[in-house]
Amino acid sequence: MRGCRSADSIQGNAMTQQDLTFAPVHQLARGLQQRRLSPVDLVEAFLERIEAQEPKLHAYTEVFAQDARLAAEAADAAIRAGHAVGPLHGIPVALKDLVELEGRVVTGGCEAWLARKATRTATLARKLLAQGMIVLGKTHTVEFAMGGWGTNSRRGTPWNPWDAERARTPGGSSSGSGVAVAAGLAPWAVGTDTGGSVRLPASWCGITGLKTTIGRVSTYGVLPLSPTLDTPGPMARSVEDAALLYAAMQGPDPLDPLTRGLPYTDPLPTLKRGVRGLRLARMPEVERQYASAEVLAAYDGSLAELEQLGAEIVTVPLPFLFADVAAHNLRIMAAESYTLYHELVDDEAAPLDPHVRPRIAAGRNVSAREYIEALRMRDTMKQQFAAAMEGVDALLTPTTMTTALPLEEVDQAKAPAHYTRFGNYLDLTALALPNGGDGRGLPTSLQIVCRANEEALALRIGWALQQATDWHLRRPPLAG
Repeated sequence: MRGCRSADSIQGNAMTQQDLTFAPVHQLARGLQQRRLSPVDLVEAFLERIEAQEPKLHAYTEVFAQDARLAAEAADAAIRAGHAVGPLHGIPVALKDLVELEGRVVTGGCEAWLARKATRTATLARKLLAQGMIVLGKTHTVEFAMGGWGTNSRRGTPWNPWDAERARTPGGSSSGSGVAVAAGLAPWAVGTDTGGSVRLPASWCGITGLKTTIGRVSTYGVLPLSPTLDTPGPMARSVEDAALLYAAMQGPDPLDPLTRGLPYTDPLPTLKRGVRGLRLARMPEVERQYASAEVLAAYDGSLAELEQLGAEIVTVPLPFLFADVAAHNLRIMAAESYTLYHELVDDEAAPLDPHVRPRIAAGRNVSAREYIEALRMRDTMKQQFAAAMEGVDALLTPTTMTTALPLEEVDQAKAPAHYTRFGNYLDLTALALPNGGDGRGLPTSLQIVCRANEEALALRIGWALQQATDWHLRRPPLAG
């Protein structure tokens, strides 16, 4: 099994393009700070890789090659002059094509919006730019972010790099971000999650993705799907890198009322404390029926590994089925997305994805009573879940029911989000990370679900597991 060479060995141009593009960000950052690595060389390595791989992988909607090179030159000069603005100065990043950058086209995955230019810059993008990060480009998304398979029939579906011959589900809606990170076309990326849209591509692309608590990361300047449920989150190849990007993205924003009253919390001081003494719950037996045998084998292996690391694995009866919670989540998503996009959805001449249109059009039939009831039940179920989890630090589930499916086997009338939607509805934090593989070498994924605002705890558990395993170091066949 191949791992990443340490950036500690960087000497001039000694590292190959693949070494640079698959090195952990925390090691790249150290190389930049110690001036053993130049932002110019780093950005150029990614741009060269994008040029070579993008025709097959189709991860990006637009690559900002010229601007990225200019930004790299400026970052290099600043670092050499001793004027670095922080430890991530010069690190590249990719943004999902929901995140607005003033003057840049933002399509939300919709062909009808190919000429739609943003008039503002999203707060999370401003935060990353203020820390010296360099935007490589925008990544593909399912239209309006309404879909978990990762497909986009109008703008093209990114190619899951874990199968070189057969097109498989990349996961959605943050499909391009997942593929870009997995294939070394970006060191990390920003996604959004309303029902699993960070975690599903993290699972099928073999990377790490964090679903954040509502209000932790500003949604100002991020095209909405369901304002009640939307959460931006980091996607990276390791938990440590996900923690770094989350730390860079989060914080109060006067332009987003949901962030007010939530102070900045740094996940890094507690990241490496381990899991000894923590109580972690396995999912109820009834929920196992939805997962494939290979997914369950990897899941059980993760439970055993965490127990060996000192965690106590316990059984906790939950007051509801995941499917019941998912139905409430979907009702809110449909009602709110239809309110936002009904003009396009109701216009039969608009060039919309034929699979997405009916999902959003379903919101036309959600009554005010049903919508308000879903919101009311949300508060009730939050209380029920909190009571069931009393004295337990996290709930562990698989992230997806299967490994990535061939595109021709996808049933667009069904959703792959059985294990993820309850986290959005109950406003929990959840981390997805690779935990094994099936007989074809496709990655499986573990989901670590913690209470709201406990991102640091979820990341801590995930970090401990990644120190004991090397699934996150695997590279897909199309990484070469």
